[in-house]
Amino acid sequence: MAVDIPDRLPPATSVGVLGWVRRNLLCPWYNALLSAATAFLIAKAAAPFWNWAVTNATITLDPAVAKRHTGAAWGFIREMWPVFMTGIYPAEERWRPLLALCAVLAVAGLTCVRRLRGAGWLRALWLTTPVLVFACIRGGGITGLPEVGTHYWGGLMLTLLLSVVAMVAAFPVSVLLALGRTSDMPVARPFCVAYIELVRGVPLITILFMASVVLPLFLPSDLDLDKVLRAMAGITMFFSAYLAENIRGGLQGLSRGQYEAADALGMGYWTKMRVVILPQALRIVIPPMVNNFIGILKDTSLVGIVGLVDLLQVAFATTSNPKWFGRLAEAYTFIAFWYWVLCYGLSGCSRYLERRIPSAGK
Repeated sequence: MAVDIPDRLPPATSVGVLGWVRRNLLCPWYNALLSAATAFLIAKAAAPFWNWAVTNATITLDPAVAKRHTGAAWGFIREMWPVFMTGIYPAEERWRPLLALCAVLAVAGLTCVRRLRGAGWLRALWLTTPVLVFACIRGGGITGLPEVGTHYWGGLMLTLLLSVVAMVAAFPVSVLLALGRTSDMPVARPFCVAYIELVRGVPLITILFMASVVLPLFLPSDLDLDKVLRAMAGITMFFSAYLAENIRGGLQGLSRGQYEAADALGMGYWTKMRVVILPQALRIVIPPMVNNFIGILKDTSLVGIVGLVDLLQVAFATTSNPKWFGRLAEAYTFIAFWYWVLCYGLSGCSRYLERRIPSAGK
């Protein structure tokens, strides 16, 4: 005879949010004490910022009214946010960087669709997207758009352009450098070692100065290399050396059996690296590579030394306006928010790739 057994759910304090809090913050007893002390310190540290940023803040566009309050004047950000986004890019043409950003996000969205990832047209679209973005922002030529020189580029737009170009360009260079350094070629190996050690031995500021001042001396006199392109070349050259060491660590982290198995199958050098070795090595070094990508993003703030107006330099330019003179705290808070969003987004991409790409031996 069947007996009805009532469904018994676990206690509410063992599952869900309450269960997580109990397991991680309250048990055992010393965790509860540490959690309470940490919460107290966070509250004491965050209270002044909350009073400044929220309680006593204003959003008025009238600086005279904002001065009568002790909090943040977010009206400064309301009025100046287009300058933070695109620098001194002409106001009537600001739709072009926005259109370029939407195009990149659309292509990235298509890539997230699993059944479209292997499509040839999507790969071709990724190859043509940088050209289309540059043509849209720069204009001129066959585009029919007014030409906007790179000396008008700035703000978050310039920071993203420098970062993305450096990431994309430095990756293949770093792979070749890592392969050359781990090879037995009598010419390639010493050259790669010398390049990596030389570039890693000098600060990025020196590389930027060399790219901006020294590099034109080695070019033909009739060739005028754009200042933004010089900065892109310097950042790419600098971080390719660091990425090469990360990838070399991944190559050395693989067991010798992987190389021997590829050799036993009769694979050539490049086929072995492309099919067997590099996919596994790159998976191993995803965290340090993304850490370097985050470093690229943050170190683009140094381009202000060579005369480029990136997101950080916009803060000095906008707060020099007599109307909002001295509002550096609001500017730095706004800039810090965008840097946090971008860096946290890169970290999230790193975690996603680690989950989706299987490691060696799985």
